Amino acid sequence: MRESGDALVLLLAGGIGSRLNLLVGHRAKPAVPFGGIYRIIDFSLSNVMNSGLTRVGVLTQYKPLSLMAHIGNGEAWDFTGRTRGIKILPPRTGESDSDWYKGTADAIRQNIDFILANPSEQVVILSGDHIYRMDFDAMLSYHQHKKADITIGMMVVPKRDIHQFGTGIVNDENRIIDWEEKPAVPRTNLASMGIYVFDTKYLLRTLAHDRREADFGMHIIPRAINEDRVYAYPFYGYWRDVGTIQSYWETNMDIIRENSGISPEEWEIRPNPECGGRSMDRAPAIFQTGCKVTSSMISSGCVIEGTVINSVLSPGVRVKKGAVVTNSVLFADTHIEENAVVDLAICDKGVRIGAGTVVGYGENMTEPNKKFPKHLYTGISLIGKEATIPAGVRIGRNCIVDFGYNSDTFSGQSFLADGESA
Repeated sequence: MRESGDALVLLLAGGIGSRLNLLVGHRAKPAVPFGGIYRIIDFSLSNVMNSGLTRVGVLTQYKPLSLMAHIGNGEAWDFTGRTRGIKILPPRTGESDSDWYKGTADAIRQNIDFILANPSEQVVILSGDHIYRMDFDAMLSYHQHKKADITIGMMVVPKRDIHQFGTGIVNDENRIIDWEEKPAVPRTNLASMGIYVFDTKYLLRTLAHDRREADFGMHIIPRAINEDRVYAYPFYGYWRDVGTIQSYWETNMDIIRENSGISPEEWEIRPNPECGGRSMDRAPAIFQTGCKVTSSMISSGCVIEGTVINSVLSPGVRVKKGAVVTNSVLFADTHIEENAVVDLAICDKGVRIGAGTVVGYGENMTEPNKKFPKHLYTGISLIGKEATIPAGVRIGRNCIVDFGYNSDTFSGQSFLADGESA
């Protein structure tokens, strides 16, 4: 009988995630705060922990420092001990950009020494930037039962979204018989979740087959379907790729929406309480007389004097008297001064919104951001880390205020129209 702890986990956490715009300007995508007290990668790491897997390699690349600090020695997820461990695996960079990872398969290929140093029967490969709960132990048992060379986690998604994914055509036994990567005209609604189980010996052989095969979805999987045994592992739970501002905002909103299917506490998702110093080691939230809080998540250390509706607040957020926050996601230590209004916005850490300022001014949701029309187009505005917006400023919809902006920057500018950036 297979023991789940025998499998080795390789967690891909090196993507740029550029569609998240300012949120990844100073951090890797998996390190982006989520749901008040978590980082995106906490979901993958907790799934690994809850599945009984104990050996993990985290493949980093883009702006890895905050991610590395967050993971630390893995103690938050019980990855410390004689037979347990988590190791950060940076790219083997040389003198040129060509030494960086060229794709998912190339990233694994560059870390074959880690696989060889951690003998296993199977290797589980997954991404660090999805929000979900999954039992990898059950997937490993399924893989073994099917005598598969590769097993791919797959789920049904709306056909309007299928162009974003690799897709598999399966037979009655869930064996994948054909594959299309991000098809413009899909033949199926069965999408890859980017979660793979490989027999270790098979993985090493297939990576050695042709070093030009840089990506699993584009190269390795299509060839394997024709030559070997590749199966789909059906998944029916909650799963979201939070790779865009829109999906990131919607998934945060799901946390406070009844019957949405996401429940980090019930899923036993663990944050790292030691990361970031005071980020979670704070007193309970304070709700002052006269405040109003409806359908929101309020983290420790928050002080609420004003109104918060349908919003997610990270630790240390302060909403002063007369201020109104609606439909927004506020990162740690954001301060909303008296009589300010913040509607449909994402504010990064340490933002200051001045008294009487309006973020999300007006009703026009349809004018996309002029510089990033594919990032902001539904009315959401982004306020960058440690930006300070002075009193009395009006900021429209689909706007961007960059990292570190302050009163001097806004001198003489009292209005930011829909779709503008500052």
